[in-house]
Amino acid sequence: MRAVGAPLAIEDIRLDTPRAREVVVRTVATGVCHSDLHVLEGSLPNPLPTVLGHEPAGVVEAVGSEVRHVAPGDHVIGCLSAFCGTCEYCVAGRPYLCDGEALMRPAGDSPRLAKDGETITQFVHLSAFAERMLVHENALVRIRTDVPLDRVALIGCGVTTGLGAVFNRARVQAGQTTAIIGCGGIGLAVVQGCRIAGAGRIVAVDTVPWKLELAARLGATDVVNAAEGNPVPRVVETTAGGVDYAFEAIGLPATVRQAVRMTRKGGTTVMIGVVPAGTSVELPGADLVLREKAILGCMMGSNRFRTDMPRYVELYRSGQLRLDEMISARIPLERVNEAFEAMRRGTAARTVVVFE
Repeated sequence: MRAVGAPLAIEDIRLDTPRAREVVVRTVATGVCHSDLHVLEGSLPNPLPTVLGHEPAGVVEAVGSEVRHVAPGDHVIGCLSAFCGTCEYCVAGRPYLCDGEALMRPAGDSPRLAKDGETITQFVHLSAFAERMLVHENALVRIRTDVPLDRVALIGCGVTTGLGAVFNRARVQAGQTTAIIGCGGIGLAVVQGCRIAGAGRIVAVDTVPWKLELAARLGATDVVNAAEGNPVPRVVETTAGGVDYAFEAIGLPATVRQAVRMTRKGGTTVMIGVVPAGTSVELPGADLVLREKAILGCMMGSNRFRTDMPRYVELYRSGQLRLDEMISARIPLERVNEAFEAMRRGTAARTVVVFE
């Protein structure tokens, strides 16, 4: 990516030699996430030029000195929640809030990614739209070798974000009622998390009929097409007063307000979707106080990915987590811009770039 709004270009760049605690990963597959589109369209500013992509799975090819977690030949999932292990957030058990700056090479040092002397910014510690990645080992988790990497790549961001919102942040309990606004990759993972947690009612809300049909196949007990009118009254009526947990997985002020309104008294709204930088959300203050509604932000599923992701892999192996159904298309890297167009049109749940 060299300019906001311009298509991505395929270029040859150079990866540096791995230093202490750095790892070279051969990328096998990477999902195309809405956060990549936010950066491409400028709503999430990022230094340029950069290589996007942050939902990868691959195989370790080489390691630098002092690497302890992985070895050549290991299968790994990459995660943007790279953690230093020593900051206040890491030692307090919230590594997903670590900014990971301690894992980056210092200013003035040779960059991990470059082209003809020009530094290429590494995107969220990964830069996965590439045949190989050079990353710090704390951006990786080793997984078992008998699962297909083009499926479990989705765990690297979207699935971990959605399941973690249910398991780690909301902590939905059996029998509780839930609603999910937005049935893209993250929203579909929330639907599955609610099903696995034993939620009594799971109401999926979207404007695209095929996404609602897919949500129903993945566990939604009810669906509401928001293209047919305000979804709030229908959700409130369906759940006899509103839901215990409303998950917003789009990132628009209007849908955040809808999520709050469909939350019952004493219930909780969980904000997952990334609201564009500089955008504010106006909410009814009296409603929050007098009806005691809580609002939780959720960053990357509040994950501890070194322990969470292997567990999610086991959920996939046992059939509880369905990843195959979430993949709309597999494409080569040369067609990555088509994936963004499909995302804009709402014609894909998750597209996966495959390298082999």
